[in-house]
Amino acid sequence: MLISCGAPVAGAWAGPVSLGEFAARAEQLGYSGLWSFQRLLVGAEQAMLPVYHSVLDPMIALTWAAAHTSTIRLGVAVINIPYVSPAYLAKQAATLDVLSGGRLDLGLGTGWSEPEFRATGSDPNPRGRRVAEYLAVLGTLWNDPVASFDGDLYRVPPSTMAPSPVQAGGPPVLLGGTADVALRRAGRLAAGWVSSSRLSFDEVARGTQIVRRAAEEAGRDPDAVRIVVRAVVHPGLRDDAVPLSGGWDQIRAGADRYAAAGVTELFYDLNWDPLIGAPDADPRVARERAEEILTALAPRR
Repeated sequence: MLISCGAPVAGAWAGPVSLGEFAARAEQLGYSGLWSFQRLLVGAEQAMLPVYHSVLDPMIALTWAAAHTSTIRLGVAVINIPYVSPAYLAKQAATLDVLSGGRLDLGLGTGWSEPEFRATGSDPNPRGRRVAEYLAVLGTLWNDPVASFDGDLYRVPPSTMAPSPVQAGGPPVLLGGTADVALRRAGRLAAGWVSSSRLSFDEVARGTQIVRRAAEEAGRDPDAVRIVVRAVVHPGLRDDAVPLSGGWDQIRAGADRYAAAGVTELFYDLNWDPLIGAPDADPRVARERAEEILTALAPRR
């Protein structure tokens, strides 16, 4: 199982110096990937966790991280597709893939925040058809010399998009979602599934089985489907409901459980730690705590 980490994209530590230094340090320590996430805004009457109240744009943040690294992969978990046209995201993703030398992993979701839907004039429904058409548009723009698509929700006139991504076929696309229908869709259509931060270990294990079963039923190799899990880490706080809590050995044992359940990549997302990712966190304390965690949980070489 690959071990990755979340990039500094939320709260007081999400700035140019912290992001560049953290990215370079994660690469030096041997982490496989660096992951961001998307949060456009928080409604004035919307109850949201502190981590969501101040968040950098994920694609721009990864571009900054790419400029400070050379080998670590760069992932977003996830971009919500109703907010942006597939043609626009195809251009962004291809550009980042080119600038990073082919290191982008693109996670996509359908969103859940009503204020964000209203602010972007978007509607997630019909979710299944929207995802399928969106993936088809990305594929044709990245791969066809003359791209064209005529769907119910999206249309692309005969066009050429260049430059093409560095990765053959385009950046791997993973799908988010927690409902069974979303899990089956990830197994059928995508390179894999990226989990929500809210899922328990048992929910992740169950989701992994559903994704792989759907892949097999679609004639795909289930072992080739990626399962990427965002892991919220609580060092020093023992909570049996949180697999990655307690001392360093307990956290590593929790990670081993995910590997045994079929997870292919686990990323420690430090943004959910209120001492790191909250808007009012002390930036100095956040950097010191992040360095301690990053060093203690670095992949075994």
